[in-house]
Parts: sequence; structure tokens; C-alpha cells
Amino acid sequence: MRSHRFITAGAIALMPLLLVMPAFAETATIAPGFLPNPITIKGVAGGAVDAASLVNRQSTPTGECTGFTKREPHLTLTLRTFFNALSIRVQSEEDTALVIEGPGGVWCNDDEDNKNPGVAGQWLPGTYKIWVTTYAKDRTPAFTLRIRESR
Repeated sequence: MRSHRFITAGAIALMPLLLVMPAFAETATIAPGFLPNPITIKGVAGGAVDAASLVNRQSTPTGECTGFTKREPHLTLTLRTFFNALSIRVQSEEDTALVIEGPGGVWCNDDEDNKNPGVAGQWLPGTYKIWVTTYAKDRTPAFTLRIRESR
């Protein structure tokens, strides 16, 4: 069963439920000024699907579309309005990569911070699918994904 959680600047009463989300696919909706900032999502990366074939790209301006994942995204993130400075970063004990598909295109990254991927910048409103990939097919390392708004 898929869990739906909505994160907005006014969702203060829900904060304790939003700090750590389980490993299955999640959905979140945010607007500028969301709390908590950053949002932290814990999950399990990897799968058997080639990331490049999933998004029909070998590379993007932010990096190579590499690794293996599952077909369903780890997170579906909806941005209610434009974000001037938003970052999505992954931390894991293993080498992971990040694939994001949304309004305006596809963004991939492998090693933004050592072996940890991340994408940051301005973001259009709309829905983004986010996958965390691994280099070895069917590997399933744990990861922590952080979504942070800079002000």
C-alpha cells in the first residue's frame, strides 16, 4: 500500500511523521518555506532496471544516467510553485547515483559529493520522479535522501 504524505509550510502538526519515510515509494508535495527543512527520506536503492533506458538518456548537463534501479521511483515529489534554490542529495555507504525526471527534462548525477550524488538549482513547479541507483544490478544499499531549500 502506498503512503501519501503532504508537506507544506502549514503542516507543523505532521512534522514528526515526515522526518523519516519508509523504503517503499513515497509521494510528497512541498511549497517554498516547507518544514522541516531539510526533509529526510530513508530508503533502499537499486534494482534490475537500467537507469539510462528508464529515462531514455545516457547523460544530462548534471551528469551521467548510470546504474540500476526499480521501475517505480523512490519518491514522487510535487512542487506547488517555483523554487529558486532547492537541492536533492543522497548519502549512502555504497556508491549510488541519482536520476530525476520532471518538468523541463531529466537530471542525473553520480558523484556530486565524493561518491554521493546530488542535484541543486532552480526548480519549476510540477511533479518529479526520483530514483536512487546502484552500480551493481540487484544491489540494495540503504540511502538517506535530503531535500533542502536554501534561502
